[in-house]
Amino acid sequence: MIKQVKCLLVAFLAVPFCLSVVIADEFSATEEKMKFALEMPHRSEENKDRDENRSPVEAMRFCRLNDSMTVIEFGPGSGWYTEILGPALQEKGKLYTAYKDEWMEKLDPLLAESFMSSVEKHPIDIVWNSEKKQFDVGNVEYNVSDADLALNIREYHNFSLEGAATINQATYNALKSGGYYCIIDHTRRHMEPRTNENRRRADPVEVIKEVQSAGFTLVDSTDLFFKPDDELRYEVGRKTVRGNTDRFSLLFKKPE
Repeated sequence: MIKQVKCLLVAFLAVPFCLSVVIADEFSATEEKMKFALEMPHRSEENKDRDENRSPVEAMRFCRLNDSMTVIEFGPGSGWYTEILGPALQEKGKLYTAYKDEWMEKLDPLLAESFMSSVEKHPIDIVWNSEKKQFDVGNVEYNVSDADLALNIREYHNFSLEGAATINQATYNALKSGGYYCIIDHTRRHMEPRTNENRRRADPVEVIKEVQSAGFTLVDSTDLFFKPDDELRYEVGRKTVRGNTDRFSLLFKKPE
């Protein structure tokens, strides 16, 4: 009996290791494609200089990216992630970039490249409120209902409580059962009121509560972007913390 218990205990303890091996094996082909994309000539030196700090390969491994997935990228900005994800998903996957139509016009030269044919712009009803320094989010509906993964990277802090609820629900509706929702953002101290100094940070505890309210389950987190030097006090653009901000990484899943 004792021997059986020991065997069961060993088997139980081995499960996390086995899962990590499976995830690594599933990601290996995607990792090679991402590494290739990182060295492609379409990327500027300025963007390449950010690679070490942003660790895109490690971040996308955490987000469970697979090269055959249909992926929604909210807030592509100038296309830093888009220019990496596009080539990685080119052969078997699909990438939808979701943002205000006019804001995505800057992506047009990039998306005209042949290796970006898997990428499609998906304009959504969103505007910038300069007074509140937040997004005003309208009635957002993604034109996909079976996406495998949604990414919200360094953008969640721009939502009001209502805006976050709208985006989270739209994301839930766009994902298939078992689909993943990955959020990475600059860390705000828990329960600290929003100010001009911390407005580009988000409270990870509040983010978890808000995303779970939309129906998601929290399945993973990582200290990949833990920065002990960041006191969580200053605006992320200040030279004392720029490029060295503490960032939380949360992975949610739509129940199957």
